[in-house]
Amino acid sequence: MERELSGHDKFIVCNHLNKSFGQRTVLREVTFEVRGGDILALVGRNGAGKTTLLKILATLITPTDGMVLIGGEDPSRNQLRVKRMIGFVSSEERSFYWRLTGRQNLQFFASLHGINGKEGRKRIDRLLDAIGLEGKGDLRFREYSTGMKQALGIARAMLHDPPVLLLDEPTRSLSPDVARKARQLFHDMAKREGKAILIASHNLSELEGLADHVAILHQGTIRALGDMPTLHQQAGLSGHGTLEALFDHFTREV
Repeated sequence: MERELSGHDKFIVCNHLNKSFGQRTVLREVTFEVRGGDILALVGRNGAGKTTLLKILATLITPTDGMVLIGGEDPSRNQLRVKRMIGFVSSEERSFYWRLTGRQNLQFFASLHGINGKEGRKRIDRLLDAIGLEGKGDLRFREYSTGMKQALGIARAMLHDPPVLLLDEPTRSLSPDVARKARQLFHDMAKREGKAILIASHNLSELEGLADHVAILHQGTIRALGDMPTLHQQAGLSGHGTLEALFDHFTREV
């Protein structure tokens, strides 16, 4: 990577971010940050704006106004440099090559990042094992189950060792054992390697044990943001309340 980022850097910064499509406003005044070593969970109902926000951070959509910084860089001014710092797992994966094996797909995407030869093979083998695809790398992608395709997408996002991971429903199609491996991988990437992770999911019980902080997005605005004790205090709920109870509280219509 082109510049060193310490574990105290604000890897992801959103400040008064807005996004509209025509007359429809999808995101309103969204402000938050994710530091290296932290996992921020983004939760919200369908249509709350989670995927739009992740796509803005991944440089796939431009915001209407507001500020976004990834590793201190503005995507609108240096998109290529920002892309190198991001690993993005989409819930709408369609970009793998069906006639190639899982391993060949990863080799192709690794080559786009200049990762080849022995280093590339070792990295691919390590990721296939870490995400539950050991022994499955030489199957053609068209033979993969939905869960295996999703797991391969997670491996691909991590190939170039990015400091920022953007994960949109990453465990949705995974079997319980592979989902457990994925959660452990995300935890290790944050806590051992200092990556900043933003994960959007409807699996609240999964996020409760994984995330350091939670952002509750409702109708395009962040209704609550903080760690679980902070959210309990803001909601006036027992410290033993679940994330589901907190979500219900902060998304209740007044």
